Amino acid sequence: MTVLSDKWITKMVKSQGMIKPFVSKQSRKGKISFGLSSYGYDARVSKEFKIFTNVNSGVVDPKLFKKESFVTKIGKECIIPPNSFALARTVEYFKIPDNVLVICLGKSTYARCGIIVNVTPLEPGWEGYVTLEFSNTTPLPAKIYANEGVAQFVFIKGNEKPEVTYAKRKGKYMKQKGVTLPKV
Repeated sequence: MTVLSDKWITKMVKSQGMIKPFVSKQSRKGKISFGLSSYGYDARVSKEFKIFTNVNSGVVDPKLFKKESFVTKIGKECIIPPNSFALARTVEYFKIPDNVLVICLGKSTYARCGIIVNVTPLEPGWEGYVTLEFSNTTPLPAKIYANEGVAQFVFIKGNEKPEVTYAKRKGKYMKQKGVTLPKV
């Protein structure tokens, strides 16, 4: 297995449209950085957020998740209540090659504030906007900024193509467009 470089990522964007829109270098300009890095790509969060609320006092059940458990907010920022979480999606649309696995790690700027970004690996053959989960581990409200960097995606080339890709098995989160809630 090999971690893939900025040169490989750029080549795949140009030849296969692997990331759209693509920012070819780290962009800061008073924002949390995003764009191409040495061995990864720092993605941005869109302006649509789904903030978890316990107003309906239900049980959190991944097999029977109620969309009423979220409040939708669209804007330049999102305030996550203490000890709660929010869902969002990347600005970028990803198309993962059949021989690559992508691992997502939260940006240190957020981690140092007690805000954890969680994403499961992007499997070979998967494509779509990535649904992001932000956990506020602090006892205070926490702020997320739309259209700024939130997580680094690291591309790892496998030793061979898998027998069955995410696309071939028709994975339930294939080609997701917006913030996607749990499915069974």
